[in-house]
Amino acid sequence: MNTPSQSNRPTVLVVDDIADNINLMSGLLRPFYQVKVATGGEKALKIALTGTAPDLILLDIMMPDMDGYEVCKQLKENPRTADIPVIFLTAKTEEEDETRGLELGAVDYITKPISAPIVLARVKTHLAMKQVQDFLRDQNAFLESEVQSRTAEIVAIQDVTIHAMASLAETRDSDTGNHIRRTQHYVRLLANKLRHHPRFSHFLDDDKTIELLFKSAPLHDIGKVGIPDRILLKPGKLSPDEFAIMKTHAALGLQAIQAAESELGIAMPFLKYAKEIAYSHHEKWDASGYPEGIGGDDIPISARLMAVADVYDAIISRRVYKQPMTFADAAQFIRQNSGSHFDPDVVEAFIELREQFEKVAAAYADTDLDLKKKIDYLSIAVSTDP
Repeated sequence: MNTPSQSNRPTVLVVDDIADNINLMSGLLRPFYQVKVATGGEKALKIALTGTAPDLILLDIMMPDMDGYEVCKQLKENPRTADIPVIFLTAKTEEEDETRGLELGAVDYITKPISAPIVLARVKTHLAMKQVQDFLRDQNAFLESEVQSRTAEIVAIQDVTIHAMASLAETRDSDTGNHIRRTQHYVRLLANKLRHHPRFSHFLDDDKTIELLFKSAPLHDIGKVGIPDRILLKPGKLSPDEFAIMKTHAALGLQAIQAAESELGIAMPFLKYAKEIAYSHHEKWDASGYPEGIGGDDIPISARLMAVADVYDAIISRRVYKQPMTFADAAQFIRQNSGSHFDPDVVEAFIELREQFEKVAAAYADTDLDLKKKIDYLSIAVSTDP
């Protein structure tokens, strides 16, 4: 057997209450390993838990203060020492004794009187196995850390992508601003409220789905980047022809997100809800909406949640061409349109969440400065639009 350098030697803890046995094992092992000794179970546990743990333990069974079985049991129950291989070295030769030791977690069982070559061979074998196990455990920990790091990077990329696209919408529509922040919080409130509802639980089945809805909500009007300023920023009611053009923003929003996916060359699952919301949040429960005129459960759940969130915020918000509704009047409007514009169960959830909606509206309220900026932006954009 090659003798490793002193600094690289594994540590073997020999536990026996008889001095001659300790001297015998120490003399056998010291040419190859660093050796620690303990004359009882309590001392063995203390050594194993203090400082650097031994790489392997040779453990006698018959000791006065605590027998080897109990020592092994406590070692295996403690996460700090559970991975240390234990070899019983004992005069107990009955098969049931060996079985008990192995069931407690020992890796081997050697009976006395010992054979020096056998002891050295088995110690070497189990130390090599432990080295492999430690390597694999370190590799697994490293890989897990890498997966967590890569996952965090992917989430960050998703967030940046959505934020960039939402910011693009903000630069075109003077009314978006805090509107997109309020609506995403409304959507999350509704989703959490309905996650155990029998009609929605299959969709809102985990926190990840709800978080993706929250992140996707700001893209509901991304298609407005394709609407001319003379229509998008008109301070008054749109003509039928202008409204027909305005309605195309739903399809334009879907196309914009699909174009972003096309650039990547693959479909991005995290944008699935963004596409549904952008394209379908103007559909109505009674099929009188746009762009496809679908109704009921044919409308994606994500779009049904967004419909309530979007309309509620629009009617409580001040615009340069209208005054806001009160919270009470807005709630009444949503209730009155249950079953026509909105999914009735989503409306019920909204009614129960009304106070929380009002808190969100207050927390992200537009200031007078925001309104002045909108007016200034609108006047400049209209005057320069061909």
